[in-house]
Amino acid sequence: MTAQSITAQQTYLQVLPPDLDRARLPKHVAVIMDGNGRWAKQRGLPRIMGHRRGVDTLKDLLRCCRDWGVEALTAYAFSTENWGRPLEEVDFLMTLFERVLRQELREMMSENVRIQFVGNLQALPSSLQDEITKAVETTRNNPGIQFTVATNYGGRQEILQACRSIATKVQQGLIDPSEIDEALFERHLYTAGNSDPDLLIRTSGEMRISNFLLWQVAYAELYVTDTLWPDFNRAEFHQALSAYQQRDRRFGKV
Repeated sequence: MTAQSITAQQTYLQVLPPDLDRARLPKHVAVIMDGNGRWAKQRGLPRIMGHRRGVDTLKDLLRCCRDWGVEALTAYAFSTENWGRPLEEVDFLMTLFERVLRQELREMMSENVRIQFVGNLQALPSSLQDEITKAVETTRNNPGIQFTVATNYGGRQEILQACRSIATKVQQGLIDPSEIDEALFERHLYTAGNSDPDLLIRTSGEMRISNFLLWQVAYAELYVTDTLWPDFNRAEFHQALSAYQQRDRRFGKV
């Protein structure tokens, strides 16, 4: 593909492609951003360069969702299992998260992005916690796309903490066991108040959910692509949405 054709494609994809039905777009898209390290290795680069490129990919996907009319995007940025990666890589990721938040806050305000974080945030470096608090509070009333970043997040851990919270309230007499239903349980999840994802995208071809939004993706449509995350562009997202609109979402019904 020539540079001219790439530029033409990028310009074309600034607006919703005409083959997509705006009324049938997913309201909420979740992404497992896999393949940064492999992308870097294929190019003889340090793994951290893949993470840097991956941030640019996420920024463009967020803007694409806004441009095309997707209301919410949730990104799996750092799992509870990722602490097992080399210390140098973990330290770099924490620093990268902090720097990106500082640098992008003004842009998020100008584009009306409302950002939130889900996960065990208390385990993050205090300086990163401060940047997270600032970003969440500053963008809280923005009317645009809801951008949720799952950081130090694990689906099983989320369910366990919800159970503990409910059990404590039962013990204190604040909740009767007969009152426990799906709605009450959801109010005790990290994602309380958010809609469930309609579409879950995983890059790099791995066929697993990896402890991500285990409760919330119960009826999400799954889309897996072999494309590594740093190469996941608007054309790739277009393919994912096309596949989504070909699905028959019955939710267990006929």
